[in-house]
Amino acid sequence: MTYAKLIVNPCAGGGRTAKKWPQIMDLLRSMGMSCEHDLTEAPGHALELARLAARRGYELVVCVGGDGTINEVVNGLYDGGSIRDVTLGIISTGTGSDYVRTIGVPLDYKQACRRLANLRRIVVDLSVVEYVHGGVMAKRLFVNFAGLGFEAEIVKATGGRFKAFGSVASYLLGLLNTVVFYRNKEVRLSLDGKENRRRICAIEVSNGRYGGGGMFLAPQADPADGLLDALIIGDLSKPDLLWSLPRLYRGTHLTHPKVTVKKVREIHVRPERRMAVQADGELIGETPARFYVFPAALTVVA
Repeated sequence: MTYAKLIVNPCAGGGRTAKKWPQIMDLLRSMGMSCEHDLTEAPGHALELARLAARRGYELVVCVGGDGTINEVVNGLYDGGSIRDVTLGIISTGTGSDYVRTIGVPLDYKQACRRLANLRRIVVDLSVVEYVHGGVMAKRLFVNFAGLGFEAEIVKATGGRFKAFGSVASYLLGLLNTVVFYRNKEVRLSLDGKENRRRICAIEVSNGRYGGGGMFLAPQADPADGLLDALIIGDLSKPDLLWSLPRLYRGTHLTHPKVTVKKVREIHVRPERRMAVQADGELIGETPARFYVFPAALTVVA
């Protein structure tokens, strides 16, 4: 079995990963897996650990955590300069676990551990978002989805003043706060070079099919087709938005007349006023933003 580096976020899943981790370690050892592990200590630490693992030549790096931890690990592998030479393993212990639903990694950590023994590999796309952070342009990879507008404002509220209430309560409070105060925005939107101006509620750019803790955002998304699925939610009124939210979980929102999905390689968004940008459920910066695909960039155990 390939020697592996495990990067473990004990805070993932509202702290439940810390409780599961001893059982995960015992199971991997019983399978004869040869590995080292590091526990993350703060946001951004998984990125640093993954960068170091890539530079030290690990062929298998296993992420134990949620979608945000996966995002950090992938960005660290990329920064380490050898992302195409590393295989990513995932033991999903987060709250949403949206990405693994698409690529087929089991949600049950025991089954996910057993997958690591077989090392069945698939090659998937990654995506890149360029955005403004601290007044300068920055760039970040994302594995699952990124976007701006209504959902990004929920992420902003959830990770801000409501964070102390816990994952579920903070999300509900963030959702309520966003519904009350959010206003749709005028944007210039360019899809593969075709530009138009429109008023939008949200734009979500996806590699995976799920986002936001189980929402079936992009039912037709294929993480290995070399394309992004751009979900554009138009100028919905507040009552219509509330009425339509359950449809996002069922995947029936695509029939709404103000909702469109386009398969694209690149999308630019330039709003009249700055908007928050999120990637894989983490707030990263502001618009203007450019999203584009990085085809066949990542090998994953699935």
